[in-house]
Amino acid sequence: MPSTSPSATENHFDIIVIGSGPVGEVLAQSTLDAGLSTAIVEHDLVGGNCAYYACKPSKALLRPVTVAATTQHLSGLRDTRVVADDLLARRSEKVSNYDDAEAKQAIEDKGATVFRGHGRLNGERTVEVHDSDGSVTTLQADRAVVVTTGTIPNIPPALEGVPAWDSQDATAAQDVPTRLAIIGGGPVACEAATWMAALGSKVTMLVREGSLLTGLEPFAADILAEQLEYVGVDIQFYTEAAEVRRPDGLDLGLGKVKGGPVTIRTKDSNFLEFDELLLATGRRPALESLNLDSIGLTANDVLDQRTPGWLHALGDASGQYRLTHMGKYQARQFAQRFLGGDVTQADSNAAQQHTPTTQVVFTDPQVAYVGHTEESARDAGYDVITAEADFADVAGAALLRDDVVGKAKIVVDKDTNCLVGATMVGTETAEMLHAATIAIAGQVPIATLHHAVPVFPTASEVWLGLLEKVS
Repeated sequence: MPSTSPSATENHFDIIVIGSGPVGEVLAQSTLDAGLSTAIVEHDLVGGNCAYYACKPSKALLRPVTVAATTQHLSGLRDTRVVADDLLARRSEKVSNYDDAEAKQAIEDKGATVFRGHGRLNGERTVEVHDSDGSVTTLQADRAVVVTTGTIPNIPPALEGVPAWDSQDATAAQDVPTRLAIIGGGPVACEAATWMAALGSKVTMLVREGSLLTGLEPFAADILAEQLEYVGVDIQFYTEAAEVRRPDGLDLGLGKVKGGPVTIRTKDSNFLEFDELLLATGRRPALESLNLDSIGLTANDVLDQRTPGWLHALGDASGQYRLTHMGKYQARQFAQRFLGGDVTQADSNAAQQHTPTTQVVFTDPQVAYVGHTEESARDAGYDVITAEADFADVAGAALLRDDVVGKAKIVVDKDTNCLVGATMVGTETAEMLHAATIAIAGQVPIATLHHAVPVFPTASEVWLGLLEKVS
């Protein structure tokens, strides 16, 4: 039986949150702390996709891979290698072996009431919870319903119905395919190619565009492509699948399907054969199952923030931030405004429009970026100057890895003389990014940044070269 939230009457709550991922959990914690009764509806594992199938397992797989790769480029070390069974076991341990009992108990201990099942709207402030056993429980929100349902795979029409992996299957893999095809060239595709190649799979990436990670600084994509090819990944640019053939899939239970060999016919009429296929073709907000038409709305209404004052969408489901950390930030900002008085979703997003978005692709090397690229800054109307610096010229970077790979670039607004963007590709750049984020969010002038002295010998001394070029 669900536990009881503070001040909740039977099936009546101040707040109903549909989705128990990090965004929903952050919001629920805030409302519970404020003494509001809070219900959480979850149809899958409590903790959400990030905890079991995305952020945590992918990083659990990637960290040993990148450490092992780094040691191969450090004199004085040898025989460091990735052991597939041990690495997969580490992944499983980090996701609690796909058991959410502790996560559910933890959120209930904070005072939330957890209902298992699919949450569907059915009128104003009304949510029906459809359980797997066919039962339906009706909940009523006295103040608000908040949708934090995350995303679902965005499969191109030509590939619909093909027995294939999505990103969840890739992070939850129990076996390593001998030959793996990855369709896509974004962060998910690049990270999966990194760990699968390290596990011994022969990986081929079929990328429709002419580069990886479109939308980033071109040098980042070039460096990453070179390093993926160095570890044996075959990247086929300007390649699109016209047809995928596979014997009927074998149902393994738990919604998993495994088929026979995969044959892909490209638009150039080439035929390629693999043992498994990963569709890393993007994701879209998971809004279809919410029964929005029961209140006269469409998914586009939600994404465009045309919702009644009692209905809000946060995180991936809002279409605003498709990154866990940014969604959690959005939830914190929303909670602050909501608890201070009723707000519309548009109001809750207004203060966030200038917040720099941060992201890291945890490949080897890491690709870390915040705010604008040079191109996006110019498109946004900024008059900018830029600076680039090679990590090979930084003594501290050479101590992290003997044959240094990587580059950094900053984008500076001439009018304010403040950073509006930064991109760093190299060893451990994920841990270096926050300095740039603080500089952008705090609108710290370049002249002031000169007095933020990086420690010698660290890779952060790359800032000295960058700042000199824009001063």
